[in-house]
Amino acid sequence: MAGRLLPLSRICKAPWHGRQLATASVITALLWLTAASASAGSLRALDDQELAQVSAQDGISFAAHISLNDPTLVGAVSDSRLSLGFNGDGQNRYIVFKNVRGKVDMFAVSLGVQTRSDGGGDYIAIGLPGFVRYTNLGFESLSVQNDPLAPVTGNLGSLNINGTVSLQGQVRLWSH
Repeated sequence: MAGRLLPLSRICKAPWHGRQLATASVITALLWLTAASASAGSLRALDDQELAQVSAQDGISFAAHISLNDPTLVGAVSDSRLSLGFNGDGQNRYIVFKNVRGKVDMFAVSLGVQTRSDGGGDYIAIGLPGFVRYTNLGFESLSVQNDPLAPVTGNLGSLNINGTVSLQGQVRLWSH
């Protein structure tokens, strides 16, 4: 309990020994943050020559949890659509995906700037996620219609993906 931070509402309702432990945790966290910010140094402006000499470490990395039309949420929509419109031979057609839903969890997507080995400048390196989990990702039906708002009458199929993927490598972007 000593290493865990409690919300203020729980601290006020806690017995006295719980308040002491929670207060000690808050003070410890504040001292740690103060020490970390003091060691970072102060900010100062850099001219172009100084800025050119700065080298970063690894760029940024992030994780994502994406939830689309989760039916377990309060007020969830039970009839959603994703429509893609096309115009051919003077006629509009729409591909309609009914009830697109699911969850995607991604871990460790990275973004950084690297120097090209041939000396041709820098490139943006997008690191592929090391772990991706799909949970009920897909759609209920797929149809082609003249009106995207009309009731879905046809069904060209459905899709439901559950599983995990492990990726490695980079996507590299540069300009000439």
